[in-house]
Amino acid sequence: MAVADDLDHATDSQWDWVAEQTRTYLASGGTEGHESNGVYTLVLATTGGRTGIPRRTGLIYGTAGEDFVVVASKGGADEDPAWFKNLQADPSVGVQVGGRRFTARARVASPAEREPLWLQMARIFPLYDEYAQKTDREIPIVLLTPQD
Repeated sequence: MAVADDLDHATDSQWDWVAEQTRTYLASGGTEGHESNGVYTLVLATTGGRTGIPRRTGLIYGTAGEDFVVVASKGGADEDPAWFKNLQADPSVGVQVGGRRFTARARVASPAEREPLWLQMARIFPLYDEYAQKTDREIPIVLLTPQD
């Protein structure tokens, strides 16, 4: 079960540029790396489904009411990203958005929620539409609901 405190000691993404951005984001208390050219990112900590080890990554986000919205695109790969598989096994996650840290509950958007959220996220980051064209899988949209 990942919680906000896991952000400090979680294992970084295997992608060097994501790991570096995440470390910078956290070391700055969220003042560096939160926004770039109008696109906002958060840091997500999940619990490894097989290992039980906390893992973290940086993700582009949007909002829907009190929820934060992220896209499990993996650049249009045919398989879901590891962080998504982890939160399916355990939906308790740690999140940092700018200077705010909290524990959240993750869930996949319902079919009724998905279409408007996809349109919103593709406006924020237009490459999502290209990623969707690269794969036969339906790219999941995830809502992160703060618990504290």
